[in-house]
Amino acid sequence: MPNRLAALRRPRLLVRAARHGTTDYDRARALPRLLDMPGQTTPEHALSALIAAEAEVEDRRKGALATYSVARHIELLAALMVEARLIAGRA
Repeated sequence: MPNRLAALRRPRLLVRAARHGTTDYDRARALPRLLDMPGQTTPEHALSALIAAEAEVEDRRKGALATYSVARHIELLAALMVEARLIAGRA
């Protein structure tokens, strides 16, 4: 999993915005909204689902589709960052 995260290449502005979003991240509120998943889900499970959801949004961004939401993309990236930190903190 860490290799998949390290391989992500996203626009710098998106990453910077997501870093700012990590300060307000509340997994109990964010996970049900972003993934339709309970907030007490393990970080590993949440991270897998977040990676898949972010990949879908990234495809929409690259395809310049009208369904792309920059706000959702930032929220997903922020959640990815925090969940990865939670896993790293337990290791």
